[in-house]
Amino acid sequence: MNNMHRGFSPVPARSAGFTLLEVLVALVIVGTALGASLRAVGSLTQNSNDLRASMMATWSAENRLTEIRLARSYPPLGKTSFECPQAEMQLVCEQEVLTTPNVNFRRVEVSVFDVRAPNRRIIKLNQLVSV
Repeated sequence: MNNMHRGFSPVPARSAGFTLLEVLVALVIVGTALGASLRAVGSLTQNSNDLRASMMATWSAENRLTEIRLARSYPPLGKTSFECPQAEMQLVCEQEVLTTPNVNFRRVEVSVFDVRAPNRRIIKLNQLVSV
């Protein structure tokens, strides 16, 4: 009983600060948020790369269709393939000239592929060419 009178209490006082469990929960929350942020940044980067590839492929296809218009000649029927790079992108264009119900017109289709993924078409543009 003498000890009780000297300022000792039977319940220990709680020290200031965080428990290990609280710190671990906070770390899990922060880690999850950082993981989601990195995933979002990666997705934005991929979307930016895809948009850039689409833009470059469109330029290549439009260049080819413009060449055909400016040549003012009837393109021969059939399919041809040729390189059509833009900036540092190595692209391959595939041109197919098809007949139409009207003999005065031919349909020209230009598909653009990336050399690194030749089975994945980036873009396909069509144009009618007259005599």
